[in-house]
Amino acid sequence: MSLIKYVNPLQGTDSIYPYSNGNTLPLISMPFAMNAWAPQTTEAGGGWWFSPHHNRLEGVRITHQPSPWIGDYGHMTFMPQTGPLKVWAPERSSSFRKQDMIVRPDYFKVRLLRYQTTMELAPTERCSSIRLSYDRRDEARFILSPFPGESAMLIDPDNRTLTGYTTAKAGGTPDNYRMYFVVKFNCPIDAANSGLSDNDNKPVASLMGMGERMGAHVGLVLPENGIVEVNISTSFISQEQAFTNLDREIGERSFEEVHQLANAAWEKQLGVIEVEDKDEEKLKTFYTCLYRTSLFPHAIHEYDAEGKQIHYSPYNGKIEAGPLFADIGFWDTYRTSFPLYNLLYPSFVNEMMQGWVNAYNEAGWMPKWASPGERSMMPGTLIDVSFADAIVKGNTDFDVEAAFEGLLKHATTVSADNRYGRKGMGEYLKFNYMPADIHTHESVCNTLDYVYGDFCIAQIAKHLGREADYEQLMERATNYKHLYDPSVGFMRGKLQDGSWLEPFDPTLWGGPYTEGGAYQSSWAVQHDFLGLAKLMGGRAGGKERLDALFAAEPAFKVGSYGFEIHEMSEMAMIDFGQFAISNQPSFHFPYIYTALGYPALTQQWVRKTMDELFSSRPDGLPGDEDNGSLCGWYVFGALGLYPLSPGVPEYVIGTPYFDKMTVHLESGKQLIIQADHNSADNKYVAGVKLDGSKVEKLYFTHEQLTAGGTIEFSMSNQAPAEVTDIEKLPYSMSK
Repeated sequence: MSLIKYVNPLQGTDSIYPYSNGNTLPLISMPFAMNAWAPQTTEAGGGWWFSPHHNRLEGVRITHQPSPWIGDYGHMTFMPQTGPLKVWAPERSSSFRKQDMIVRPDYFKVRLLRYQTTMELAPTERCSSIRLSYDRRDEARFILSPFPGESAMLIDPDNRTLTGYTTAKAGGTPDNYRMYFVVKFNCPIDAANSGLSDNDNKPVASLMGMGERMGAHVGLVLPENGIVEVNISTSFISQEQAFTNLDREIGERSFEEVHQLANAAWEKQLGVIEVEDKDEEKLKTFYTCLYRTSLFPHAIHEYDAEGKQIHYSPYNGKIEAGPLFADIGFWDTYRTSFPLYNLLYPSFVNEMMQGWVNAYNEAGWMPKWASPGERSMMPGTLIDVSFADAIVKGNTDFDVEAAFEGLLKHATTVSADNRYGRKGMGEYLKFNYMPADIHTHESVCNTLDYVYGDFCIAQIAKHLGREADYEQLMERATNYKHLYDPSVGFMRGKLQDGSWLEPFDPTLWGGPYTEGGAYQSSWAVQHDFLGLAKLMGGRAGGKERLDALFAAEPAFKVGSYGFEIHEMSEMAMIDFGQFAISNQPSFHFPYIYTALGYPALTQQWVRKTMDELFSSRPDGLPGDEDNGSLCGWYVFGALGLYPLSPGVPEYVIGTPYFDKMTVHLESGKQLIIQADHNSADNKYVAGVKLDGSKVEKLYFTHEQLTAGGTIEFSMSNQAPAEVTDIEKLPYSMSK
């Protein structure tokens, strides 16, 4: 059965700066490939350069953009054209009928009405094959348009190539950064109809040049049928390497052969989870979400002529050996994306983790937000969690000792450059929290992330037999208690003298909190929910605080942001109380109920969220998708399992969404998840069996899942009872 037919890359693309329905792009790409490709409808949109509402195309864009908030690099647009030369994006654009545009992970097709030309594209990891069908033959050409930054162009009619480089970037690179490219045509080049264009979009009568945003247009001598194949290759290493990548990934293959390889890769990637259900719309949403989890991070390493794995390092500007990855933020993805990879794609995890170790070796510090090098966005050093989650789940085929060295460094060392390491580490080591009068921005969220990070690094220390480090870090893993104020029932900014930051309002965003207020920021204690509940008066007290969160008005005050940021709008619009599923800090809120012994409320809120807020439509996501994280939440929700505490090899039980799901594990074993959904109201779990034996606990271990077998959920419309035996609850330091 074909699964790619269920995927809609337009999911989440109906977004604008003030409001996110995903903030995604319609990416045509191999899984985790170095490059992606997407239709560009408006360069003027900045990070929002595609809209499903537009009916004009400015070209197909090679992109590495992980988020509109981060920006792009190595980006260029490509566009076929006939008739008078027009190179400026608004002037060269062509209308298209939306029903004539096909966007799939493995294939793109559009009919350009202005030029009477059809453009098709199929991706490889570092290249793409494009097929152009020109019905109009007058002055047929192919345009390459770069973005701000120095670029070089060389049109070589004898070899039917266009070569060069671009330095276009948003940040995160040293001065010697370049993306080299080769464009190879299977038809003769018409030199008289070819040339360059300058930064003012004016023609330059030359076949070779270099300058600010220097572009090129290549005239084509069309064959009788008007069909031309164009192969594009890229490299961050050299022009020679771009040719090597072209030979390796496309060579003499036809467009159809390249497309077949891309199709097979995606069918394999999606086929890891086989879903059986009668609801086609739910299948579309599921497989679209699974596609989204397989786009980031980008593998930016390449293979030289001898097949050796090498990469250009955006950290030191040198060519280094081994793998390297980019375009992902750990704050965004540690909760769902990385745990999903650990379950579904462990070999990929091992290579990726070695890539992050290589980044540490080249930069001297572990990355926090890589695109392509360190961008230093968001609080914490949550790579701590991703390394720990891999290691405790047995994915250790990388340099674990070097990883621990890098993680321990930022947990114990004050960085002289806030771009690297933990911000405010000197004060954190002194006070065991970040004082809000010294660090007026995100002091609570940074502190809680450091605390959870310390717990996770402790798990690696335990794995390595580093007992003293383990004990010290586990002691620090209790530091969250310093910021809990029982008089208000929330985590709160604390000053150097131990007094609380005034005034306090749980609906006030910013200040000591990140993209939220006290409601959203008080539950980031994934390693000790029973300990947190104890501060709230016990399990029942924790439940009452959660009940109050879900029941509260979705009110907010703009606080230190000074204006209404999109996360505020998205929380207010869905009316799920203060549960801001649009943003990562709220992802785990429904599952905390199960950690406290109240699984019915987990099942109620998870099912409501999946039913009402997710679809495969362009407006089908309830907030920023962020590198697979939001879609990863949906995938886990569908499985009926959730990694509530990454760094602990457990998955709490939720409520399965489909009749039957078969997870084809990399080991060759199968994990079958069955649920007797006899009615849409059967959202509650009445009982669970694993290979016929009753499951008493409210979680599965990673070892249980990877051993394969059959999980049977008995579903009901009756809510299950509270569980009072804490031994049946998932991990907590305070158990």
